[in-house]
Amino acid sequence: MESGGFFPFGGDPEEILRGLREFAETQSETVKEAQREQFATLTLNTAVELTAAALKQVQPTGSAEEQARALREAMRVLFPEAVALVSAARQGFMRES
Repeated sequence: MESGGFFPFGGDPEEILRGLREFAETQSETVKEAQREQFATLTLNTAVELTAAALKQVQPTGSAEEQARALREAMRVLFPEAVALVSAARQGFMRES
């Protein structure tokens, strides 16, 4: 069994280091991608939860048409905020390293 100097594993130390470096880079990219996906998922969930919570606070009264008008008005205010969160989530998914 041949030994590479002080390396007990044998083989070319430069090749072993190169392999370790490539492995570390691959792992780093995998972690970054998982973090981007987690950020995007959490942001989308937040957008949905905040919108639902805000709409639950609306207690429209009156006729069906008046209630629909009140909910549409609430969505007119809430929708831009939800879109901003969804846009941030999308950027999390789409961001390149």
